[in-house]
Amino acid sequence: MNSRLNVHEPAALDASETKTSGGLSPLTIGNVEIGFPVVQAALSGYSDLPMRVVARRHGASYSVCEVMLDQFLLSLTKRQKTKHFLDIAEEEHPVGGQLMGAEPEQFSLGAMKLVEAGFDIIDVNFGCPVKKVLGRCRGGFHLSQPLVAIEILKRTRDIVPDDIPVTVKMRRGIDDSAEARDQFFQILDGAMDAGLAAATVHGRTVVQRYIGPSRWEFLREVTRHVSGRGFKILGSGDLFTAEDCLNMMEQTGVDGVTVARGAIGNPWIFNQARRLANGQPLLPPPTLHEQAAVMREHFDLCEQTYTVERAPLLMRKFCIKYSQNHPQYEQVRLAFPRLKTRDDFEAALAEHYAVDGPGRYIPRELHGSQEEC
Repeated sequence: MNSRLNVHEPAALDASETKTSGGLSPLTIGNVEIGFPVVQAALSGYSDLPMRVVARRHGASYSVCEVMLDQFLLSLTKRQKTKHFLDIAEEEHPVGGQLMGAEPEQFSLGAMKLVEAGFDIIDVNFGCPVKKVLGRCRGGFHLSQPLVAIEILKRTRDIVPDDIPVTVKMRRGIDDSAEARDQFFQILDGAMDAGLAAATVHGRTVVQRYIGPSRWEFLREVTRHVSGRGFKILGSGDLFTAEDCLNMMEQTGVDGVTVARGAIGNPWIFNQARRLANGQPLLPPPTLHEQAAVMREHFDLCEQTYTVERAPLLMRKFCIKYSQNHPQYEQVRLAFPRLKTRDDFEAALAEHYAVDGPGRYIPRELHGSQEEC
C-alpha cells in the first residue's frame, strides 16, 4: 500500500496530544454516537444513498450526503425523479445532511428540510471551492465574509431542534493571506459560540482548490485552538489510504477524519483503517471477484434507489472508479462509460472480472480527478 507523502510530516506532537493508532477514542458529535472516527465525507455527485450504504457495510461509521442547495431543498417535491435526494436507508444511521446556500434565512429553512427528512446531523458547507459556487456567494465564498457566515450558523442552529447537532465544513481560509487566517478563526469561534458541535476542516484554501498538498500542520493549530471547549474537529484532505487516516489523527490531534476522494470506488478503506487501528496487519487489496461482488451490490442499490432504467447511466462514473482497483485499469475502465443496461454491466464484469486474481491498491495519482464539496 502506498505510504503517506512526506509533505504532511509536521514536527512531533507533545505526548499529551498524540493519539496512537491502537487506541483511537470513539467519535461523538453532540449527542450522536459515531464510533470509529474514520467516516465518509460529502461528495458532490457521489455520496448518494447507494454509495453511503456500501461504505457503511464496509466499516464507515458515519457518512454525509452529497451537498444540496437550500433553494433546491425548498422547491423539492416527492416526484420520482427527485425524491431520492432525501432518501435514507435504515441501516445507514447515523447519517448527515449537508447544505449550501447564500442567504441566512433561506439557508436555515433549507436545514429544516433535512431535519424533516430524518438526517441525524446537519452540516453547513463553507468549503466548496468550485468556481460557479463561489460566483453565487455560496460554499467557500462565506469564508471571506465572517459576519454573514456566523449569521448563517446562528440561524441554522436556532431553527434546528436542540437534539440534532449542527456542524460546519470549512477550508483553512479563502486564500493564504493573514486576513483570511483571521477570518477562519473568527468563523470558527462564531461556530462554537453559536452552539455548533463540530467542524470539518480541509487543509487547503479555497483558492488552492486541489492543487498542492493539504497542510496538516494547520489542523494541529485548530485542535489546539478549540482545546477544552468540547468542540470536535474532523480533518480532511489527502486521505487516500488507511495509513493516511490514522497518520492524520496521530499527527494533528483531530477527533476524526472524513475520507472524500479516497472513498470513491474504494469502500474497503474503512475496514482497512479499522484493522490498522486494532493493531492487525493490512490485508491484501480486494481480489477481482471481491471487487465484482461489491460493484454488483452497488448496482443493486442504485436500481432500488432510482430505477432499473436510470441505474446504468448513474453507475458509469462509479464503475470507472471501481476499475482503478483492477491491475489492468487503463483497459478495464473503457468498458464502463457507455453502460446503458444491466446486461452491459454484466458483460463488462464477465470480460474483466470472471477469472479471479489479485487486485491492487489504487495509485495515489489517480485520486486527483474528483472534486468534493
